[in-house]
Amino acid sequence: MNERVTTPYGYGGHALPSVQERNRVLRNTYWLLALSMIPTVLGAWLGVATGITRAMSPGVGLVVFLAGAFGFMFAIEKFKNSAAGVPILLAFTFFMGLMLSRLLAIVLGFGNGASLVMMAFAGTGAIFLGMATMSTIVKRDLSGMAKFMFIGAILVLIAGIANVFLQSGALMITLAVLVIGIFSFFILYDLKRVRDGEETNYITATLGVYLSIYNVFQALLAIFGIGGSSE
Repeated sequence: MNERVTTPYGYGGHALPSVQERNRVLRNTYWLLALSMIPTVLGAWLGVATGITRAMSPGVGLVVFLAGAFGFMFAIEKFKNSAAGVPILLAFTFFMGLMLSRLLAIVLGFGNGASLVMMAFAGTGAIFLGMATMSTIVKRDLSGMAKFMFIGAILVLIAGIANVFLQSGALMITLAVLVIGIFSFFILYDLKRVRDGEETNYITATLGVYLSIYNVFQALLAIFGIGGSSE
């Protein structure tokens, strides 16, 4: 299941912030992104240890996930300019880690489960570093492509929700590959928007990049998990 709340937009004729301001937003985004991984890991650990998410039926788990995720994202955007923005974002990442624990528990149940998780983690890290590097190199405007990718993300989300009930392994792999491509692009796009001064709120920037990283990791974990289960 994949979602995204940041949408492509421009600032029209507004003056862009200074280079110092852009660097400050980018630096805060990276720091908050790193910090957000701590509650994500804690949430995932709690979910695996307690089995709380695996106790839910697929339908109930889907409702809890969508209601919680979109509720948190609405709150983050509402309070992004206040002191409550960061704590709400961190609470959201804890929730997302908890929701990820269902897939993690399945993969960890394989004989090579721990190595599969590390492979997914390493793959996600490599993709993030690659896209972060590309954001310093790419000069062209990516807004047109971002609109196309956003539509693709919505279609993948709908197909992913349908597959909760269809349980098709082939469709899952197809969607996972699409997710990796789409959200790798969005990592590049969001970081470039910060570098170009088009995104000046580091909480919003962190939320967008975090969602992309989360989806890439989940997709890689699903692919490696399917491969591991067939061994």
